[in-house]
Amino acid sequence: MAEPLSQEAIYMLVNMSIQGDKPLWLSRANLARADLYKANLARANLEWASLEGTNLYEANLAGANLAGATLKGAYLAGANLSEANLQGAFLEGTNLQGANLEGTNLRGALLQGADLEGATLSGAILTGANLEGTKLARANLEGADL
Repeated sequence: MAEPLSQEAIYMLVNMSIQGDKPLWLSRANLARADLYKANLARANLEWASLEGTNLYEANLAGANLAGATLKGAYLAGANLSEANLQGAFLEGTNLQGANLEGTNLRGALLQGADLEGATLSGAILTGANLEGTKLARANLEGADL
């Protein structure tokens, strides 16, 4: 895996994606432990990216491709992950309290010990996901495919 991108490089990339009309392409990027607080990463391609321990508090990841991404221990409380692709993603110990995962593909994702308290998972696909030890208190699972 490549060296992590500097915080300055990350801010530059995120700002470029906001100003342009094309989604940000960071497939296989190493963004471990980056501070992406309230970042707009809507429709970004983060397939197989390393986001371990990354701060994504209230980030906009709507429609993003995070298939196979590593988000172990990431902070995604209040994040918008609606319609995102998290198929096969590694989300062990991730904080997703109050996150919007409406219509999100979590097929085969590893969510052991994740905190989804108060999260919206309506219409989410959770087939084959590992939910062992996952906190789901007050989570909305209406119409979710378990």
